[in-house]
Amino acid sequence: MVARRSCVFVMPDGRQCRAGPQLDRPYCFAHDPERAAEAAEARRLGGLRRRKEGTIAVAYDLPGLDTVAGIRRLLDIVVTDGVGMDNGIPRLRVLISTAVAAANLLKVGELEERLEVLETAVGQGSRPEEDTAFPIEPFR
Repeated sequence: MVARRSCVFVMPDGRQCRAGPQLDRPYCFAHDPERAAEAAEARRLGGLRRRKEGTIAVAYDLPGLDTVAGIRRLLDIVVTDGVGMDNGIPRLRVLISTAVAAANLLKVGELEERLEVLETAVGQGSRPEEDTAFPIEPFR
């Protein structure tokens, strides 16, 4: 069994840091006294990034990528920015990639609609109407 090394820093509450140490040092990057300035700068940049993400989400009205509406909104932004780029290969790549993503999104949306119609027709969706394409017969 191989023993795993860990940072030698001890937290104020007495627990030892569980992060792996740097290759040539007994401390992890965050607790190395010789790299304290670099670690502080990394923490500062991380905070700026989180703040920037929030600002961009509000400015661009991004609802997130967990909904179709959020993905559509992102694709709208990409197309708008892509069309505004200088003519060239990078612009074409952005526009083609966006078109492919939009086509996939439309395909998935269409499949979801068709599945909903089928589920309704066989009575697994909302309550089926009397004259469905596939009337449900009770098991005998």
